[in-house]
Amino acid sequence: MATGEHINTACDDRHKAICPQCDWVMQLAQPRPGQLARCPRCNHVVAQSSAHRISDGMGWALAALILLLLVFGFDFLGFDTRGIGHTMSFIDAMQVLATHGYPILATVFILTTAILPGLFLLAVVYMTGAAQRTRSLPFAIPVARLACSIRMWLMSDVFIVGILVSLIKIVSLASISFGASFMLFCLFSLLLLKTMNTLEWAQLWRAIAGPARMPSGLRTGRTGSAQHAALCSACGAPYDTRGDYRCRRCGRRHWLQRVSRLQLTWALLITALLLYIPANIYPIMVTRTLTGSEGQTIAGGVQFLIASGSWPIALIIFLASIVVPLTKIAALAWLCLCGHYGLHHDSRAQARLYRVTELIGRWSMIDVFVVTVLAALVQAAPLMSVRPGPAAVPFAAVVIITMLAAETFDTHLLWQRGGRHD
Repeated sequence: MATGEHINTACDDRHKAICPQCDWVMQLAQPRPGQLARCPRCNHVVAQSSAHRISDGMGWALAALILLLLVFGFDFLGFDTRGIGHTMSFIDAMQVLATHGYPILATVFILTTAILPGLFLLAVVYMTGAAQRTRSLPFAIPVARLACSIRMWLMSDVFIVGILVSLIKIVSLASISFGASFMLFCLFSLLLLKTMNTLEWAQLWRAIAGPARMPSGLRTGRTGSAQHAALCSACGAPYDTRGDYRCRRCGRRHWLQRVSRLQLTWALLITALLLYIPANIYPIMVTRTLTGSEGQTIAGGVQFLIASGSWPIALIIFLASIVVPLTKIAALAWLCLCGHYGLHHDSRAQARLYRVTELIGRWSMIDVFVVTVLAALVQAAPLMSVRPGPAAVPFAAVVIITMLAAETFDTHLLWQRGGRHD
């Protein structure tokens, strides 16, 4: 999920801070509750203060965890056509994918919708508990690092949209019923979002690991990299890049700083582009009926929705599954060229393009979740059954790889060649 992604990236120092996007060192006043502090160079949020207490996050996380556990105890969706019915539970989706030769899809599904959200919520409970104690709890810092690293992979909200799209595809062919598990999962997704919006990461890290200390002699009006300083991607504390690239506050090793991040991003983008070809040529879903089997590509699914009159849903699938992956690959490739050759004339505009690209990438997973739901729900053989197609795995790989490419891209490159707002 994208909400609250950058609130932990500011330095806790009351006088100086390093922008995580453009690497600018600035004077920073402590924001009041509800206020934001933005970088004067790139307009990125470098500090945020809220009126929430640390204990608020624990309460919302515990409520979300309880709902997540209850999801597995009831029926999720029901399907009935011509007297043949089938009811699926939440775990049935993973089992159907695994038994039909798609263990990778099954793993992606259960990780992004249940396991990683559950681990994140457990980590939040443990972190907030550790932050409120006078004596530190063991493993509090590794748990906090884990929570920071998995935030981008929480896709329960994307899964709900995928469910609604899949039901619109088959509502004219069968009657659909909603189980108690579906309602509980929707409530769980809302509470997960509320938990992420409630957390104030800078406050949590101060309570768990102590305040971040700015390297001595750091001067404002220059970049951090020019002064051998960088920000930890986990806790937001600055560290000296002349050492072993290890954060002194949380202990995280930043191996990406040792390699060419631009080359790594290019490698991921080329891989995603190559996988995008079979993901669109081959069927992503195969429907079996009494008359035979019929494969449906991503574009074919959009055409089917248009023909059935579901224009809004067809537009969502077209944007999420066709436009967004290609746009994200093209945008990141353009940003790589801008960062390497200085093709841009407005660094702030390029930074905005990157933020939008980073934000929308996860929503391409909608089509993967549509296939998952239909494969688990539509089990009315010999009348009708749905199976994932050969394009499902390549398409899921495209989504994951482009998300990784956005993470590896070094936004500091956009500001190193003197853009208009430098």
